Amino acid sequence: MNSVHAIDFRSRNPNFPKLNTLYGQPPIVIGHRGGGTGYRPEHTVGDFGRDLIGSHNLGIQFGADYIEPDLVVTKDGVLIVRHEPLLATVKTDNNGKIVYDEHGKASIQEATTNVADFSEFAKRLTTKVLDGNRVTGWFAEDFTLAEIKKLRAIERLPNIRPQNTQYNGLFQIPTFDEVINLAKRSEAKTGRKIGIYPETKHPTYFAEAGKYLDGTPIHVNTSQLLIDRLVANGYTNRDRIFIQSFEVSNLKELKNKIMPAAGVDIPLIQLIDSSGAPYDFIYHKVAQTYADLITPKGLTLVKTYATGIGPDKRLIVPASARLDKQGQPIDINRDGQIRDADNFLKQPTSLVSDAHNAGLLVHPYTFRSDSYFLSPDYHGQPLLEYEQFIKLGIDGYFTDFANYGYVAKQQATAMGVVEFDNQYSPRTLGFLKKKRENLNLGWPRFFRNASM
Repeated sequence: MNSVHAIDFRSRNPNFPKLNTLYGQPPIVIGHRGGGTGYRPEHTVGDFGRDLIGSHNLGIQFGADYIEPDLVVTKDGVLIVRHEPLLATVKTDNNGKIVYDEHGKASIQEATTNVADFSEFAKRLTTKVLDGNRVTGWFAEDFTLAEIKKLRAIERLPNIRPQNTQYNGLFQIPTFDEVINLAKRSEAKTGRKIGIYPETKHPTYFAEAGKYLDGTPIHVNTSQLLIDRLVANGYTNRDRIFIQSFEVSNLKELKNKIMPAAGVDIPLIQLIDSSGAPYDFIYHKVAQTYADLITPKGLTLVKTYATGIGPDKRLIVPASARLDKQGQPIDINRDGQIRDADNFLKQPTSLVSDAHNAGLLVHPYTFRSDSYFLSPDYHGQPLLEYEQFIKLGIDGYFTDFANYGYVAKQQATAMGVVEFDNQYSPRTLGFLKKKRENLNLGWPRFFRNASM
């Protein structure tokens, strides 16, 4: 939304509740890896009736404004939707050797597909350097689209979301074109604007640093492929697309070269990790970090090529574990890990206001309703997290649970009572408010004036 749109929004909605977003507009709900990811394997597309519905379909059903496809490329140059080029990773020992189970199969560390079950692909298991890190697994760029279509999606987090594993093996791996078509069909069916929010994954790896299984360079510009597919599908309306990346040079290339050559102008979002530096900076020895990008000066520079930033939410509201008498972090839930569920919230930073002062939208990631990912300060109530961040003025949010994201947006914009006819969320906002009141939940002291 530019300044003209902002003026139009205010003039057309004089009674709209006051929000602290960049232009006073309602925040957008971005279906992270689809938005039904809390209930289905991520990045799945399909509707086979009853509850046999993919995460992207479910996110749209839940009310997501945008669905997010992460993009990697196949051996034959087709963009497919996976969070990483790795279809599955395997465990290795301290010497980098593959760890095998008692049946002689490689031990899976993380997987979003069932590629390990295919004996015909056993020899595709390899070790590569991805953004400076040695990883062992099966890589999308070593498979043709026809081979990718033999695979099926599986739940990435089976220990945290065991209920999702009942859908393992049901959904194919979608192409980018299939996600575009889903958004177009869903908008035509519902009459509701539904956009897409693609991410170019590891652009330096695909364009410069990465290699195929046989050792030859990949040399594929995924940003160019992305624009080519949008143009080919007649899907270039800037009001229905954001393009995001954790790297900088590909966003600048999109802004200054690729999009002008294609005659399109799509808003770009600079993703910001909680630590480290964009890999293109590392690869080309640019002495800057993500922390440099979010200083007032850095944000001003980001504004020259991007419409907004997508920061890790901990850059907006930091959190950390409490320490015991020995100075060690306390594992509250005693699961052997120090994660979000063990981390208490700290005073919010000035990042939202700093970004807004630079004229940038702010779309933080990732909101998840699982207790594993929820700070104890939210008392088991995911909507309290959304409410806090909306009060701070964010312009949208990536969420695995678009149903909760939608309810939070409706609550913030006072658009009335929301009803759901399925098992995925409370039936009304009134119920949620009453539940919170009955539990006597309040903001921690430093939340109360968070909107200042």
